[in-house]
Amino acid sequence: MSLVNTKEMLKKAKQEKYAVPQFNINNLEWTKSILEKSEELKAPIIIGVSEGAAKYMGGFNSVYGMVSGLMKDLKITIDVALHLDHGTSFESCKNAIDAGFTSVMYDGSKETIEVNAQITKQVVDYAKAFEVSVEAEAGSVGGEEDGIIGGIEYASYEDCETLVNQGIDMLAASLGSVHGHYKGEPKLGFAEMEEISNGLDIPLVLHGGSGIPEEQIQRAISCGQTKININTEIQVAHNAGLRKYYTENLDQNEKGYDPRKIFNKYSIPQMKDVVEEKINLFGNKNRVN
Repeated sequence: MSLVNTKEMLKKAKQEKYAVPQFNINNLEWTKSILEKSEELKAPIIIGVSEGAAKYMGGFNSVYGMVSGLMKDLKITIDVALHLDHGTSFESCKNAIDAGFTSVMYDGSKETIEVNAQITKQVVDYAKAFEVSVEAEAGSVGGEEDGIIGGIEYASYEDCETLVNQGIDMLAASLGSVHGHYKGEPKLGFAEMEEISNGLDIPLVLHGGSGIPEEQIQRAISCGQTKININTEIQVAHNAGLRKYYTENLDQNEKGYDPRKIFNKYSIPQMKDVVEEKINLFGNKNRVN
C-alpha cells in the first residue's frame, strides 16, 4: 500500500461525521505503534511530522524512507497520509513534498492574512503537481509545539474564506484549542466551527486535540472537525512506560539494558492504548473504503 494524500479520507469523514486522527511521530517505535494499531482497527490515519521531529529523525528523506518501509514490511493495507505539520515556509513544504510527503501544512498564522494567503497559494501551486494535499491555518492555536509558541487568537470567517480561496484542501481554523497540556477547561468555539464548516464547505482541522474532554471532541466533530491532531498524549504514554521500567528497577534484570525490551514491554503497549482510544473516540474504526 502506497502513501496517499488526505483528500478522499477527509471528504468521507466530513460526509459521514467522524474524524481522522493525525498522530505525530518522533521515532521508529512511535511510527510502528501507530501503524500496527491502526491497521488492526482498520482505521485510515495521518502521520504528522513537525519540522523539529523531522530534523531529529535525520530529515524529510529519512522520515519518508522509514514510514514507507514500515508500511511495506508490516503489510499495511489502510490509507495512510504522511503530513508535514506546521511547515514554517514555502521551502520547508517544498522539501517535504520533494522527499515524498503526501500532505503538507503551511502555518502562516504569525503573518498578516495577506502574506499568509500569498505563501499558502505558492504552496498549493507547487503541491498540485504532485497530488499533495495542503492545510493552512487561520487565527493562532495557543501553547507550544516544537518551539512554535502562540497565544489563542480566534480565526475570523473572512480570513478563513481568504485561505480557502487559495485552493487548500483542509483548514486549521483556530477556535480555542491549544498545543500541549491545558490549563483549566478548554473553551472551543463550536458555533464558529459550524459556521465555517457549512459556509465554506471544507474539512476543518483541530490542532491541540490532546486533553480535550470526550464530549467536546464529539461536539467538535458534529460541527465539522474532520481531522484531529494528537501528539502530547502519546508522548505522555511513552514517558509513563519508561518511568515504570526504571522505577521498578527492571533495567537491573537480565539484559535490562536492551532497548527492545524497554519499548516492546512498556512504552509501545501504552502508546498503542492511546491510539486505540482516539480511533474509537473519533469514530474512525473500520472506515476503510
